[in-house]
Amino acid sequence: MNIEDIYNLYSQYYLVDTDTRKIRKNTIFFALKGENFNGNKFAEEALNKGALYSIVDEKKYKTNPNIIVVDNVLKTLQKLANYHRKELNIPIISLTGSNGKTTTKELIDVVLNKKFVTNATKGNLNNHIGVPLTLLSMTTETEIGIVEMGANHHKEIAFLSSIAEPDYGYITNFGKAHLEGFGSVQGVIEAKSELYEFLIRNNKKIFVNQNDPIQLEKTKNANVIYLDDTISFISSNPTVTVLFNNTNIRTNLIGRYNYDNIACAITIGKYFGVSDELIKNAVESYISNNNRSQVLKMGSNEVILDAYNANPTSMKAALESFYQTITDNKKIVILGDMFELGEKSEEEHQEIANLSNELSFDKVFFIGEHFFQTEIDSKNLKFSNFENFKNYLKQHDIRNCNILIKGSRGMALERVIELLG
Repeated sequence: MNIEDIYNLYSQYYLVDTDTRKIRKNTIFFALKGENFNGNKFAEEALNKGALYSIVDEKKYKTNPNIIVVDNVLKTLQKLANYHRKELNIPIISLTGSNGKTTTKELIDVVLNKKFVTNATKGNLNNHIGVPLTLLSMTTETEIGIVEMGANHHKEIAFLSSIAEPDYGYITNFGKAHLEGFGSVQGVIEAKSELYEFLIRNNKKIFVNQNDPIQLEKTKNANVIYLDDTISFISSNPTVTVLFNNTNIRTNLIGRYNYDNIACAITIGKYFGVSDELIKNAVESYISNNNRSQVLKMGSNEVILDAYNANPTSMKAALESFYQTITDNKKIVILGDMFELGEKSEEEHQEIANLSNELSFDKVFFIGEHFFQTEIDSKNLKFSNFENFKNYLKQHDIRNCNILIKGSRGMALERVIELLG
C-alpha cells in the first residue's frame, strides 16, 4: 500500500495515534518502535480499542485485514505528514531556537487564533515524531499551522523542514543549548540556521529580530520581515509590559528575556492582519503553564517556577532578570543541574555558580551532581540530589521570600512547590 492509499484512509477522519493507552475511535494506529518498546505488538489491541487501522512493519503481526504492513512505520508516518501538508496548502510558520521557542509558539498561536483557525505544536512535540503528529493533527478547517522544531544534533532541523515545508520561519536566538550534540555555540548556530537555509532555498519568508547580529548576518540574502520596531520594552517587575501603538500591553510573562518573544508574536499578528485590539487582548490574556515562567503564590512566598528546561543562556537570563526585580522580601534562588552540555558541563555550571555569587542573592541552593562539584559562596548551599535538598527543607522553613526555581526538565524541580506550600 502506497502513501496515497494510506492518505485516503487517514483523510476519512484525520486522526492518528501512536499510543494504545490513548487510542481514539476511528484513528489510525502507527506502531512505532523504540529502544524499550515495540508498537507492533499492540496493533491488534489498537483495533479492539476503536482504531480503524493499524500500521506495522513486522509481517508476523498482521493478524487482521485492517493491519497494514509497511517497510518502516516511522518513515511512513513522516511521509504521510508531508503528503498531508501539501494537500492542506495552508501557510505554515515554523520556529526553532535555543530558548523561548515554546513560549513564542504559544504567543503566536493565541494572537493568530483571534482571526484564524490555527493549529500549533502541542507542548514540546517538536522532534522527528512530534512534527509529523503536529501536521497530521491539522484538518481541512485549519487556516494557519504553527510548527515548533527542536534539535540536539546537526541536520535535524533540515530534516524537519523537509517534512513541514514552512512558508515562514523564525529563530528565537542562538544560545548554549545541547552543546553535547552540537559541540559548540557555533555548532548551535549552524544547526538552527538549517531552517534559514530551507526558507532561503525555497524563496520563503523569514521573521528576523534585527537586534540580533547573527540573525542579520544569516539572513542578509533572504526575504525578511523585521520585528516591528515600534514595539518597545517598558518594564519587567516581575511581569513584562511593552508599548505597542501608544498602548501598554501588560503581560503575565516574567523576565525581560520574554520581550523578544512578545515582539515576535505581535509582529506576526500584524503581518497576518490581526487588529491591534485583538493582539493586545491575546497577549495580555496568555498565561504560561507547564512549569514555564509561572508566578505562583505559595503561602507567604512568591515563586517564579521556571523548571520546564534550562541551559546556560536561559539560566543566566533568568538570574539577571530575577536580580533586577524590585521587592522588599529576601530573594532565594533554587537551581538544578543543566543537562546535555558534554565536555563543557563543568565549566558552564561553574560560570552559573559564579554569576549567582556575584548577584548577591540572599541565598542560593544548588541541586544535582554537576552543581555539587562547583565552588560556591559560603552563604549558599549545594546538594548532590533532590532528596537531600528535600530533607533540608523539612527542617528549615522558607517564609516571606521571593523565590526563583530554575533547572533542566530532568531535574523536575516543580517538586519544590509542594515543599513550600
